[in-house]
Amino acid sequence: MDNVLPAREEANSSSNSINGRVALIQSSGKINNISITFDTLNDTLGNPKCVFWNFSLLDGLGGWDNEGCSLVVFENETVSCNCNHLTSFSILMSPNSPKNPVLDIITYTGVGISMTSLVICFIIEAVIWRKLRRNTTSYLRHVSIVNIAVSLLIANIWFIIGAAISEADQANPPACSAAAFFIHFFYLSLFFWMLASALLLFYRTVSVFDGLSKTAMLAIGFSLGYGAPLIIATITIAVTAPKEEYIRDIEVCWLNWDESRALLAFVVPALLIVLINFIILVVVVCKLLRRRVGASAAQAAEKHVLVVIARCLAVLTPLFGSTWALGVGIMIDQTNEGIRITFAFFNSLQGFFILVFGLLLDKTVLQVA
Repeated sequence: MDNVLPAREEANSSSNSINGRVALIQSSGKINNISITFDTLNDTLGNPKCVFWNFSLLDGLGGWDNEGCSLVVFENETVSCNCNHLTSFSILMSPNSPKNPVLDIITYTGVGISMTSLVICFIIEAVIWRKLRRNTTSYLRHVSIVNIAVSLLIANIWFIIGAAISEADQANPPACSAAAFFIHFFYLSLFFWMLASALLLFYRTVSVFDGLSKTAMLAIGFSLGYGAPLIIATITIAVTAPKEEYIRDIEVCWLNWDESRALLAFVVPALLIVLINFIILVVVVCKLLRRRVGASAAQAAEKHVLVVIARCLAVLTPLFGSTWALGVGIMIDQTNEGIRITFAFFNSLQGFFILVFGLLLDKTVLQVA
Protein backbone atom coordinates (compact mmCIF):
# COMPACT_ATOMS: atom_id res chain seq x y z
CA MET A 1 0.00 0.00 0.00
CA ASP A 2 2.95 2.37 0.47
CA ASN A 3 3.37 2.19 -3.33
CA VAL A 4 -0.32 2.95 -3.95
CA LEU A 5 -1.42 5.65 -1.49
CA PRO A 6 -0.29 9.16 -2.47
CA ALA A 7 1.93 11.12 -0.08
CA ARG A 8 -0.55 13.95 0.36
CA GLU A 9 -1.80 15.70 3.47
CA GLU A 10 -3.90 18.74 4.35
CA ALA A 11 -0.83 21.03 4.27
CA ASN A 12 -0.24 19.77 0.67
CA SER A 13 3.55 19.71 1.09
CA SER A 14 5.32 18.45 -2.02
CA SER A 15 8.48 17.54 -0.06
CA ASN A 16 6.81 14.68 1.86
CA SER A 17 7.19 11.02 0.96
CA ILE A 18 6.07 7.73 2.48
CA ASN A 19 9.10 6.24 4.19
CA GLY A 20 7.72 3.12 5.86
CA ARG A 21 5.37 0.19 5.28
CA VAL A 22 1.66 0.86 5.61
CA ALA A 23 0.21 -1.03 8.57
CA LEU A 24 -3.44 -2.10 8.52
CA ILE A 25 -4.55 -2.58 12.14
CA GLN A 26 -7.93 -3.94 13.19
CA SER A 27 -9.27 -5.23 16.48
CA SER A 28 -12.54 -6.70 17.73
CA GLY A 29 -11.99 -5.14 21.15
CA LYS A 30 -11.86 -1.52 22.30
CA ILE A 31 -8.34 -0.10 22.14
CA ASN A 32 -7.49 3.49 23.13
CA ASN A 33 -3.73 3.38 22.77
CA ILE A 34 -1.34 1.65 20.38
CA SER A 35 2.40 1.75 19.75
CA ILE A 36 3.88 0.98 16.34
CA THR A 37 7.50 0.74 15.20
CA PHE A 38 8.45 1.23 11.54
CA ASP A 39 11.66 0.43 9.71
CA THR A 40 12.54 3.34 7.45
CA LEU A 41 12.84 2.58 3.72
CA ASN A 42 15.15 5.48 2.82
CA ASP A 43 17.78 6.48 5.37
CA THR A 44 18.48 9.79 3.61
CA LEU A 45 15.10 11.22 4.71
CA GLY A 46 14.55 12.91 8.06
CA ASN A 47 11.95 14.73 10.19
CA PRO A 48 9.58 11.76 10.64
CA LYS A 49 5.88 12.31 11.20
CA CYS A 50 3.50 9.67 12.55
CA VAL A 51 0.29 9.74 10.53
CA PHE A 52 -2.80 7.76 9.56
CA TRP A 53 -5.01 7.77 6.48
CA ASN A 54 -7.96 10.11 7.05
CA PHE A 55 -10.69 9.49 4.47
CA SER A 56 -12.47 12.79 5.26
CA LEU A 57 -9.55 15.07 4.35
CA LEU A 58 -9.41 17.14 1.14
CA ASP A 59 -13.18 17.05 0.55
CA GLY A 60 -13.40 13.27 0.87
CA LEU A 61 -10.40 12.58 -1.34
CA GLY A 62 -8.40 11.37 1.66
CA GLY A 63 -4.94 12.17 2.94
CA TRP A 64 -2.46 11.58 5.73
CA ASP A 65 -3.27 13.15 9.12
CA ASN A 66 -1.29 13.18 12.39
CA GLU A 67 -4.13 14.02 14.80
CA GLY A 68 -3.91 11.72 17.81
CA CYS A 69 -0.54 10.28 16.74
CA SER A 70 2.83 11.36 18.09
CA LEU A 71 6.47 10.47 17.55
CA VAL A 72 8.12 8.57 20.43
CA VAL A 73 11.62 7.65 19.20
CA PHE A 74 13.58 8.07 15.97
CA GLU A 75 16.88 6.17 16.05
CA ASN A 76 18.78 3.35 14.33
CA GLU A 77 16.69 3.74 11.15
CA THR A 78 13.49 2.90 13.04
CA VAL A 79 10.61 5.12 14.09
CA SER A 80 8.30 4.43 17.03
CA CYS A 81 4.85 6.03 17.04
CA ASN A 82 2.06 6.24 19.57
CA CYS A 83 -1.61 6.73 18.54
CA ASN A 84 -4.72 7.05 20.67
CA HIS A 85 -7.04 5.42 18.11
CA LEU A 86 -7.20 2.68 15.49
CA THR A 87 -7.59 3.55 11.83
CA SER A 88 -7.66 1.83 8.50
CA PHE A 89 -3.99 2.63 7.91
CA SER A 90 -1.15 3.93 10.01
CA ILE A 91 2.01 5.12 8.31
CA LEU A 92 5.22 7.07 8.75
CA MET A 93 5.85 10.02 6.45
CA SER A 94 9.11 11.91 6.22
CA PRO A 95 9.83 15.28 4.61
CA ASN A 96 13.15 15.40 2.82
CA SER A 97 15.10 18.15 4.56
CA PRO A 98 18.81 17.31 4.56
CA LYS A 99 21.09 19.03 7.05
CA ASN A 100 22.92 22.08 5.74
CA PRO A 101 26.26 22.47 7.56
CA VAL A 102 26.68 26.04 6.24
CA LEU A 103 23.34 26.99 7.79
CA ASP A 104 24.32 25.46 11.14
CA ILE A 105 27.70 27.24 11.14
CA ILE A 106 26.10 30.63 10.38
CA THR A 107 23.39 30.12 13.00
CA TYR A 108 25.55 29.02 15.92
CA THR A 109 28.42 31.40 15.15
CA GLY A 110 25.93 34.26 14.88
CA VAL A 111 24.20 33.30 18.13
CA GLY A 112 27.58 33.22 19.88
CA ILE A 113 28.45 36.71 18.56
CA SER A 114 24.98 37.94 19.49
CA MET A 115 25.19 36.68 23.08
CA THR A 116 28.71 38.10 23.51
CA SER A 117 27.50 41.48 22.22
CA LEU A 118 24.59 41.44 24.68
CA VAL A 119 26.94 40.75 27.60
CA ILE A 120 29.04 43.74 26.50
CA CYS A 121 25.80 45.79 26.47
CA PHE A 122 25.18 44.88 30.12
CA ILE A 123 28.75 45.79 31.10
CA ILE A 124 28.49 49.22 29.44
CA GLU A 125 25.09 49.87 31.03
CA ALA A 126 26.42 48.88 34.47
CA VAL A 127 29.26 51.40 34.10
CA ILE A 128 27.07 54.35 33.06
CA TRP A 129 23.86 53.51 34.95
CA ARG A 130 24.34 55.88 37.91
CA LYS A 131 24.91 58.83 35.58
CA LEU A 132 21.69 58.32 33.61
CA ARG A 133 19.24 59.78 36.12
CA ARG A 134 20.07 63.36 35.13
CA ASN A 135 17.83 63.12 32.07
CA THR A 136 14.53 61.23 32.39
CA THR A 137 14.23 60.50 28.68
CA SER A 138 17.77 59.14 28.52
CA TYR A 139 17.14 57.00 31.61
CA LEU A 140 13.96 55.51 30.13
CA ARG A 141 15.72 54.89 26.82
CA HIS A 142 18.39 52.84 28.54
CA VAL A 143 15.76 50.92 30.51
CA SER A 144 14.28 49.89 27.16
CA ILE A 145 17.71 48.96 25.73
CA VAL A 146 18.54 46.82 28.78
CA ASN A 147 15.23 44.96 28.61
CA ILE A 148 15.53 44.47 24.83
CA ALA A 149 18.96 42.95 25.47
CA VAL A 150 17.67 40.79 28.35
CA SER A 151 14.78 39.50 26.23
CA LEU A 152 17.03 38.63 23.30
CA LEU A 153 19.69 36.99 25.49
CA ILE A 154 17.17 34.72 27.23
CA ALA A 155 15.51 33.94 23.87
CA ASN A 156 18.94 32.91 22.49
CA ILE A 157 19.55 30.67 25.50
CA TRP A 158 16.19 28.96 25.01
CA PHE A 159 16.96 28.68 21.29
CA ILE A 160 20.06 26.65 22.13
CA ILE A 161 18.08 24.52 24.61
CA GLY A 162 15.36 23.96 22.01
CA ALA A 163 17.93 22.95 19.38
CA ALA A 164 19.43 20.39 21.79
CA ILE A 165 15.97 18.97 22.56
CA SER A 166 14.96 18.70 18.89
CA GLU A 167 18.24 16.98 17.93
CA ALA A 168 18.00 14.37 20.69
CA ASP A 169 17.39 10.76 19.66
CA GLN A 170 14.31 10.47 21.87
CA ALA A 171 11.46 12.92 21.38
CA ASN A 172 10.44 15.02 24.40
CA PRO A 173 7.29 16.98 23.45
CA PRO A 174 6.75 18.62 26.91
CA ALA A 175 10.32 19.96 27.00
CA CYS A 176 10.06 21.07 23.37
CA SER A 177 6.78 22.86 24.11
CA ALA A 178 8.35 24.63 27.10
CA ALA A 179 11.27 25.79 24.94
CA ALA A 180 8.88 27.02 22.23
CA PHE A 181 6.83 28.92 24.84
CA PHE A 182 9.82 30.80 26.27
CA ILE A 183 11.32 31.51 22.83
CA HIS A 184 7.94 32.89 21.73
CA PHE A 185 7.54 34.95 24.91
CA PHE A 186 11.00 36.54 24.95
CA TYR A 187 11.15 37.25 21.20
CA LEU A 188 7.78 38.99 21.55
CA SER A 189 9.14 40.90 24.57
CA LEU A 190 11.94 42.22 22.38
CA PHE A 191 9.42 43.69 19.93
CA PHE A 192 7.13 45.06 22.63
CA TRP A 193 10.07 46.82 24.33
CA MET A 194 10.90 48.34 20.95
CA LEU A 195 7.30 49.54 20.83
CA ALA A 196 7.68 50.98 24.34
CA SER A 197 10.80 52.82 23.18
CA ALA A 198 8.92 54.19 20.16
CA LEU A 199 6.00 55.34 22.33
CA LEU A 200 8.45 57.09 24.68
CA LEU A 201 9.94 58.86 21.67
CA PHE A 202 6.48 59.85 20.45
CA TYR A 203 5.36 61.06 23.89
CA ARG A 204 8.48 63.13 24.51
CA THR A 205 8.38 64.66 21.04
CA VAL A 206 4.68 65.49 20.74
CA SER A 207 3.76 66.23 24.37
CA VAL A 208 4.16 69.88 25.36
CA PHE A 209 4.00 69.14 29.09
CA ASP A 210 5.18 66.40 31.46
CA GLY A 211 1.90 64.69 32.36
CA LEU A 212 3.39 61.33 33.36
CA SER A 213 5.94 60.69 36.08
CA LYS A 214 9.00 58.51 35.62
CA THR A 215 7.37 55.80 37.79
CA ALA A 216 4.21 55.82 35.67
CA MET A 217 6.17 55.53 32.43
CA LEU A 218 8.23 52.64 33.86
CA ALA A 219 5.02 50.86 34.88
CA ILE A 220 3.60 51.30 31.38
CA GLY A 221 6.86 50.08 29.84
CA PHE A 222 7.06 46.90 31.92
CA SER A 223 3.36 46.15 31.48
CA LEU A 224 3.71 46.52 27.72
CA GLY A 225 7.14 44.87 27.47
CA TYR A 226 6.35 41.73 29.46
CA GLY A 227 2.60 41.73 30.15
CA ALA A 228 1.37 41.77 26.55
CA PRO A 229 3.80 39.01 25.36
CA LEU A 230 2.85 36.85 28.34
CA ILE A 231 -0.85 37.12 27.48
CA ILE A 232 -0.26 36.29 23.80
CA ALA A 233 2.10 33.37 24.52
CA THR A 234 -0.21 31.92 27.19
CA ILE A 235 -3.32 32.10 24.99
CA THR A 236 -1.41 30.49 22.11
CA ILE A 237 -0.27 27.46 24.11
CA ALA A 238 -3.63 27.13 25.88
CA VAL A 239 -5.53 26.98 22.57
CA THR A 240 -3.19 24.77 20.53
CA ALA A 241 -1.44 22.46 23.05
CA PRO A 242 -4.54 20.38 23.96
CA LYS A 243 -4.92 19.53 20.24
CA GLU A 244 -1.18 18.68 19.98
CA GLU A 245 -0.81 21.50 17.45
CA TYR A 246 1.47 23.84 19.40
CA ILE A 247 4.92 22.84 18.10
CA ARG A 248 6.29 21.61 14.77
CA ASP A 249 6.79 17.87 15.43
CA ILE A 250 10.44 16.89 15.91
CA GLU A 251 11.84 19.30 13.31
CA VAL A 252 12.37 22.22 15.66
CA CYS A 253 11.02 23.46 19.00
CA TRP A 254 9.07 26.35 17.51
CA LEU A 255 5.46 27.30 16.87
CA ASN A 256 3.37 25.09 14.59
CA TRP A 257 2.41 26.28 11.12
CA ASP A 258 0.91 23.45 9.06
CA GLU A 259 -1.95 22.42 11.37
CA SER A 260 -2.79 25.35 13.67
CA ARG A 261 -0.98 28.41 12.22
CA ALA A 262 0.22 29.09 15.79
CA LEU A 263 3.20 30.93 14.30
CA LEU A 264 0.86 33.80 13.45
CA ALA A 265 0.72 34.55 17.20
CA PHE A 266 4.29 35.76 16.81
CA VAL A 267 4.42 37.04 13.24
CA VAL A 268 1.29 39.23 13.40
CA PRO A 269 2.19 41.14 16.63
CA ALA A 270 5.83 41.53 15.53
CA LEU A 271 5.06 42.91 12.07
CA LEU A 272 2.25 45.08 13.47
CA ILE A 273 4.73 46.65 15.90
CA VAL A 274 7.13 47.25 13.01
CA LEU A 275 4.35 49.11 11.15
CA ILE A 276 3.43 51.20 14.23
CA ASN A 277 7.08 52.09 14.82
CA PHE A 278 7.47 53.25 11.21
CA ILE A 279 4.43 55.52 11.58
CA ILE A 280 5.79 56.94 14.83
CA LEU A 281 9.19 57.55 13.24
CA VAL A 282 7.66 59.49 10.35
CA VAL A 283 5.69 61.71 12.77
CA VAL A 284 8.66 62.24 15.08
CA VAL A 285 11.12 63.08 12.28
CA CYS A 286 8.69 65.67 10.92
CA LYS A 287 8.33 67.20 14.40
CA LEU A 288 12.09 67.25 15.06
CA LEU A 289 12.83 68.90 11.73
CA ARG A 290 10.38 71.70 12.51
CA ARG A 291 11.49 72.17 16.10
CA ARG A 292 14.06 74.84 16.83
CA VAL A 293 16.80 73.95 19.29
CA GLY A 294 16.37 75.82 22.57
CA ALA A 295 19.05 77.97 24.08
CA SER A 296 19.39 75.94 27.30
CA ALA A 297 21.69 72.95 27.62
CA ALA A 298 18.79 70.86 28.99
CA GLN A 299 16.74 71.40 25.83
CA ALA A 300 19.73 70.57 23.63
CA ALA A 301 20.42 67.39 25.65
CA GLU A 302 16.75 66.38 25.39
CA LYS A 303 16.77 66.77 21.62
CA HIS A 304 20.00 64.77 21.39
CA VAL A 305 18.40 61.87 23.27
CA LEU A 306 15.33 61.97 21.03
CA VAL A 307 17.52 61.92 17.93
CA VAL A 308 19.45 58.92 19.31
CA ILE A 309 16.18 57.02 20.00
CA ALA A 310 14.87 57.85 16.53
CA ARG A 311 18.12 56.74 14.87
CA CYS A 312 18.18 53.51 16.86
CA LEU A 313 14.58 52.69 15.95
CA ALA A 314 15.13 53.71 12.33
CA VAL A 315 17.82 51.03 12.05
CA LEU A 316 16.57 48.25 14.34
CA THR A 317 12.91 48.36 13.29
CA PRO A 318 13.45 47.56 9.59
CA LEU A 319 16.27 45.17 10.53
CA PHE A 320 14.12 43.09 12.88
CA GLY A 321 11.07 43.46 10.63
CA SER A 322 12.86 42.27 7.49
CA THR A 323 14.44 39.41 9.47
CA TRP A 324 11.07 38.01 10.47
CA ALA A 325 9.61 38.74 7.06
CA LEU A 326 12.27 36.31 5.82
CA GLY A 327 10.98 33.91 8.47
CA VAL A 328 7.55 34.08 6.87
CA GLY A 329 9.23 33.43 3.52
CA ILE A 330 10.70 30.22 4.94
CA MET A 331 7.21 29.07 5.91
CA ILE A 332 6.03 29.70 2.34
CA ASP A 333 9.02 28.07 0.63
CA GLN A 334 10.91 25.76 3.00
CA THR A 335 13.24 24.52 0.25
CA ASN A 336 14.77 27.93 -0.56
CA GLU A 337 18.27 27.75 0.92
CA GLY A 338 19.00 31.40 0.10
CA ILE A 339 16.14 32.63 2.30
CA ARG A 340 17.08 30.22 5.10
CA ILE A 341 20.74 31.33 5.16
CA THR A 342 19.84 35.05 4.99
CA PHE A 343 17.32 34.64 7.82
CA ALA A 344 19.83 32.72 9.95
CA PHE A 345 22.47 35.43 9.40
CA PHE A 346 20.31 38.41 10.36
CA ASN A 347 18.41 36.61 13.12
CA SER A 348 21.52 35.34 14.88
CA LEU A 349 23.32 38.72 14.83
CA GLN A 350 20.54 40.84 16.36
CA GLY A 351 22.49 41.25 19.62
CA PHE A 352 25.43 42.71 17.71
CA PHE A 353 23.16 45.29 16.04
CA ILE A 354 21.66 46.25 19.41
CA LEU A 355 25.16 46.87 20.81
CA VAL A 356 26.26 48.97 17.84
CA PHE A 357 23.15 51.05 17.17
CA GLY A 358 21.79 51.09 20.71
CA LEU A 359 24.99 52.07 22.54
CA LEU A 360 28.24 52.39 20.61
CA LEU A 361 26.98 55.02 18.13
CA ASP A 362 25.74 57.22 20.98
CA LYS A 363 28.51 59.76 21.66
CA THR A 364 27.03 60.56 25.07
CA VAL A 365 27.37 56.94 26.19
CA LEU A 366 31.01 56.83 25.13
CA GLN A 367 31.73 60.10 26.93
CA VAL A 368 30.06 58.94 30.15
CA ALA A 369 31.76 55.53 29.98
